[in-house]
Amino acid sequence: MRPAQHPNPRPTPGERRPRLHLFDLDGTLLYGSAASVEISRQLGVDAEIRDLERAFAEQKLTPPQFALRACALWSALNDEIVSAAFAAAPWLTGIPEVWARLRAEGERCAVISLSPDFFVRRLQDWGAEVTHGSRWPEVPRAIPNGSTKYPARPLDPAGILSPSSKVKIAEELCAQFGLRPADCVAYGDSLSDTELFAAVPVSVAVNADHHVRSLASHHYTGSDLREAHALVPAAR
Repeated sequence: MRPAQHPNPRPTPGERRPRLHLFDLDGTLLYGSAASVEISRQLGVDAEIRDLERAFAEQKLTPPQFALRACALWSALNDEIVSAAFAAAPWLTGIPEVWARLRAEGERCAVISLSPDFFVRRLQDWGAEVTHGSRWPEVPRAIPNGSTKYPARPLDPAGILSPSSKVKIAEELCAQFGLRPADCVAYGDSLSDTELFAAVPVSVAVNADHHVRSLASHHYTGSDLREAHALVPAAR
């Protein structure tokens, strides 16, 4: 019998250490948009969610406050609407190709987002190895005759991620994969990515605002993740 293999072996001295690529979603993988905006567009509450997005960007709302108010707008939400929002969203091109290339090269990749986990985890079908999003109440497959409104259970503010949560999750993933924060590459665009950018050695500001541009190792403006990823030097 062959000896069991450790699922995440640590590199031996002199061996090239794989990297962990950490991707934000809103404004990064989504070009000029956010999961909440795309869901709200399907529900016809675009103006209301943009007011909340503006208040959040101006730090007038905390992540849990934003989530509670957004959740109150989505009483008609069901799985079909989430699927439609995901399909119609303005994704960067080349996302599955980049993640397939990373896997082929022995690299790891994860998505960490403050957006609802029921939206974020759909990216696993595109090749994301791990996804982490804020814990929102699960979405029903359908709302029969309008008799039940979303959410069936109240949203728990404790399950909503924050910018510091991204650093904590990255550290947990490093421990899981036998890596270090020094082995991470972060991709992001805004204030919610600043703490993670400050904690890793390589970062790519993707269509970014002023909050992260001064922190980033590389800068990309455009709509193709393959071009953004190409800015990252090859691992040694």
